[in-house]
Amino acid sequence: MNSSTDIVTDDITPLAAVPDAVSNTATQEQRAHFAWIDIRGTAGDERDALVQAAIHHRIDGIVADDVDLLRDLPPTVRRVFATTSPAVDADVATSVDIVLADHSGDDTNRIVDAGPSAEAGVHVVVSDADTLRHACETVRRAPWTLLTFTDPTKIPLEIVIAAAENSGGRTVTIVNDIEDAGIVKLVLEHGSDGLLLRPRNADDVGTLAEVIRPSADRIELTELTVTKVEHIGMGERACIDTCSLLEKDEGCLIGSFSTGMFLSCSETHPLPYMPTRPFRWNAGAVHSYVLVPDNRTRYVSELQAGQPILAIRSTGEVREVRIGRVKIERRPLISVTATTADGRVVNVIAQDDWHVRLLGPGGSVNNVTDLKPGDTLLGYAPPESRHVGLPITEFCDER
Repeated sequence: MNSSTDIVTDDITPLAAVPDAVSNTATQEQRAHFAWIDIRGTAGDERDALVQAAIHHRIDGIVADDVDLLRDLPPTVRRVFATTSPAVDADVATSVDIVLADHSGDDTNRIVDAGPSAEAGVHVVVSDADTLRHACETVRRAPWTLLTFTDPTKIPLEIVIAAAENSGGRTVTIVNDIEDAGIVKLVLEHGSDGLLLRPRNADDVGTLAEVIRPSADRIELTELTVTKVEHIGMGERACIDTCSLLEKDEGCLIGSFSTGMFLSCSETHPLPYMPTRPFRWNAGAVHSYVLVPDNRTRYVSELQAGQPILAIRSTGEVREVRIGRVKIERRPLISVTATTADGRVVNVIAQDDWHVRLLGPGGSVNNVTDLKPGDTLLGYAPPESRHVGLPITEFCDER
């Protein structure tokens, strides 16, 4: 140490010495994505608006180079003090949560010791193979690593995320805008732990909060009791091919009525005459509703390549997948009518063929041509009706 007020070490803190707050166990509990905003360079009303928006939208942290500003923040916001100095005053370290220091020049092994009350952060700019290697070393040893990537490719970020796996530290990646934030969040499925944005205005702060907010990852499925099965002749039906490989009990929610949809199975189960296609749903007739993100429905006939759709498992687990292709063809159709536990009548119309299946309790697979009254299927029965795909509480009689 240089003195009692200038705190610095010459080596990155080894993982064994990382505080308990970023131990492996704690890290697993805190792996939800979070966001920081950078208010350096702003002042007056603009800065106040950004700070208030961050507090209102429960943004995790605010980065500033003014320690007096950080002192005034409520405890719900992480105070991140950015500095270019290799040493920080002890009074500063006790006033903030993280001391974030730049790595520059040849001094790549230096990291600020933030003392007992704050944590150390390192800002690494990745611009070539050497700086990428340094970033990989840093994320394995530092409690916090802020990453700037100078090139548009996300491959360096993928490499750093892989290096950070099970390290105990956390990564925060600087993003250029909201669109970039959405991409960085998804890199290598897990993405960067945190995102740092320099917002243009308070609206950007709210949008950033939406980007990192976890989507609903479960849906409450209900049992449906089959009451009638009819062969109804020819019509157009759609196959939905996704850009993802689906599980054996995973499918989409589809139905003729917005107040009741059936869990349609993907083509993940063996067939005697063709290979399995674990990316496909033989969905249903073109008039059918399909559940998509944000609690919306779309008609099958409206779906297009690149759009998001929800994949749902028999346990109710939900994930978003992207459509790769929608294939509409004329085929014989079968109508399946069922009732919900509270007596509502629901319906689905699918291709009239043995290889089209609906899921039942426990992930049981039911060929539509073998269904009979009294069989139990899984579905979703929301209480609201729909208008232009959005839930609305109004009188609506679907039959």
